[in-house]
Amino acid sequence: MRADDYPFLLFYDPGRRWSDHLRVLDRFHRGHRLPDGMVPSTFLAAVVDGEIVGRASIRHRLNRNLERDGGHIGYAVLPAFRRRGHATAILQQSLVVLRSYGVDDALLTCDDGNLASAAVIERCGGELDSVIPLASGERNRRYWIR
Repeated sequence: MRADDYPFLLFYDPGRRWSDHLRVLDRFHRGHRLPDGMVPSTFLAAVVDGEIVGRASIRHRLNRNLERDGGHIGYAVLPAFRRRGHATAILQQSLVVLRSYGVDDALLTCDDGNLASAAVIERCGGELDSVIPLASGERNRRYWIR
């Protein structure tokens, strides 16, 4: 696996050594020297048969921005691996990790038009709380998984 093959990995800079990238992720995990607006977070790669198929961002707490857009968990699946249940598995496992940080009620958000993500969230127990407008003009669905 070459890290530069996976540009969707969060905060990855192709000019940075992989070991340095892992140190950045560890800083986020510990909540140490975070950029403004960021919260302590765990970033995980989803691997199937030795291949990265997706990723998760698990935020240990929310700030005002994440309450509107982002929530506790963000996830993504590479296009070649979609429609195989990976997103559901990533979200289910992310909820386990989030609960290990003492967060029992998880907020998840998705674009109003992202029906695939909405279906994944609902399959994992998400209950629609509201649909809100964002500054960008887009609308965002807010779900709670309790």
